[in-house]
Amino acid sequence: MLATANRISATFEQLAAKGEKALIPYIMAGDPSLADTESLVLALEKAGADLIELGVPFSDPIADGPVIQKAAERALLSGTSLRRILAMVKTLRTKTQIPLILMTYYNTIMAIGEETFCQEAVAAGVDGVIVPDMPPEEADNLHKAAQAHGPCLIYLLAPTSTSNRKTEVIRRTQGFIYYVSITGITGAKLEGFADIEKNVRALQKKAKKPIAVGFGIATPDDARRMAAFADGVIVGSALVKKIAEFQQSPELIQEVSRFTEQLKSAIRPNDRAA
Repeated sequence: MLATANRISATFEQLAAKGEKALIPYIMAGDPSLADTESLVLALEKAGADLIELGVPFSDPIADGPVIQKAAERALLSGTSLRRILAMVKTLRTKTQIPLILMTYYNTIMAIGEETFCQEAVAAGVDGVIVPDMPPEEADNLHKAAQAHGPCLIYLLAPTSTSNRKTEVIRRTQGFIYYVSITGITGAKLEGFADIEKNVRALQKKAKKPIAVGFGIATPDDARRMAAFADGVIVGSALVKKIAEFQQSPELIQEVSRFTEQLKSAIRPNDRAA
């Protein structure tokens, strides 16, 4: 396995050995600034995050709801770019070894080239990449570049994914599979836990890889219910909303940390059984 995959896989293996599930917060890099993002990453880890997703701001984020769209706008206005994010990750790697995953749209990668992107991402210390607008059937060039240089490519599956798509994603994905809980955009209301559980358990049996669930998980109770069957719980819009609310406040780090601690507490085994 590629060296960059090790932090992701090792984290899931360590958690599984303890009977625990992964908390994977998502924040938009550069919102409200890259300096704040660096501080937030360290605070999220201290508060209990196991892996962290960093959004790369893009002008047309088709998979994202209004909360994350506005965060992308703020990040772009602050001068955030992919290369500046990579420079921040490189700095973070002198302070933390928590797995870091970029969530970016394909145009951002294409602008610098797949090979160059993969090389620079790994050199910076990026562990994984999620490209929500890149179906596996169209990802051959990026997949080859990632196989040659790293980082892990993490693909998405949804309730509407076909059997062929599931097979292809299981074959190609490294690290974990990102299961989209709803047929909608980020931040949409989460419903139908029974159906989600059924789909995730079937996927776990077939994939033999960790399955992390995202989209719509907004509260500690949502996270607790999802952690009863998923291997990881991804929380994005709810955290980004906190950052937007406190972006001008000295309490930003404190408020985000408090919410993250609540999420982590909710998915710990003792709390889940309560």
